[in-house]
Amino acid sequence: MNSKCEILTLADLCQYLKENDNYLVLTHASPDGDTLGSAYALKYGLKKLGKKVQVICPDEIPHKYDYFIDDSECDFIPETVVAVDVADIKLLGDLWERFVGRIDLNIDHHVSNTHYAKRLYLEENAAATAESVYEILDELGVEFDRKIANALYTGLSTDTGCFKYANVTVRTHEIAAKLHALGIDAADINRIMFDTKSKSRVKMEMMVLNGAEFHFDDRCMMLAVTLDIQKKTGCTKSDMEGVASMSRSVEGVLVGVAIKETEKDVFKISLRTYDPLDASAICKKLGGGGHKAAAGCTVNGTLAQAKAAILSAIKQALEEADAGSSITE
Repeated sequence: MNSKCEILTLADLCQYLKENDNYLVLTHASPDGDTLGSAYALKYGLKKLGKKVQVICPDEIPHKYDYFIDDSECDFIPETVVAVDVADIKLLGDLWERFVGRIDLNIDHHVSNTHYAKRLYLEENAAATAESVYEILDELGVEFDRKIANALYTGLSTDTGCFKYANVTVRTHEIAAKLHALGIDAADINRIMFDTKSKSRVKMEMMVLNGAEFHFDDRCMMLAVTLDIQKKTGCTKSDMEGVASMSRSVEGVLVGVAIKETEKDVFKISLRTYDPLDASAICKKLGGGGHKAAAGCTVNGTLAQAKAAILSAIKQALEEADAGSSITE
């Protein structure tokens, strides 16, 4: 954690954004609706204030987000680097080493934020970073349009599971209502984000569910998406979004685990939990983090080693929740 990181108030942040220009906005790798929606809404809002802004995503952006993505070229030399919805610099994927010590501002809502940037605006109680970006643009006096509204609504809806997760607050609904008033395409956005699957995704789900594992008196369900499964089904990174939520949806399951092999012997683990378990605390034991109900980490080794590592951390959490009683698989 960077002890020199300056914590900003909303007023401080808005003043900083007004005083600077030539922004390079970074999203995290394996982009989701919140990091993309927040980054592009910030881009469009700052451009309305006469600023020059470009967004960079470490990975290819899935085409399903095309309805609010506009990457028209902007000819300028970046002066101010902003990371949006990025809790740890290593979440920048292949770009993280390039930007070590160069992130001027981080806007985020993750309790596990590592304070790696020079300045940080952190709202841990926000359901999505998009909530914060809405407040920032409103405070800056930006005139909202449908493109900004669609981007922000995408962030809100995806990080709240279409407004069904426990992180949803009165403010979340109030902001969503204001975005509705701007004429957003809510029904179409929700259909694209939650109800539309590629054929490769369906094939992948069939193979993954066929290999599902249950542990700890069926309170833990584990799904693994290996490179072999990805090759056989032709599924993309975008197709693999939400696999962890599939496991958490099973009756009686307190913790859903998705293990995705990103390259040989490298596994990205995603957790989704219900009370009394804390996904962020579990993943922190393996060098990761996130939110109480949703978090992730990366484990190197074989699939068996990755499974053993996360199951050990989950077992400890269950034993603590059960007041020290011994848990068996």
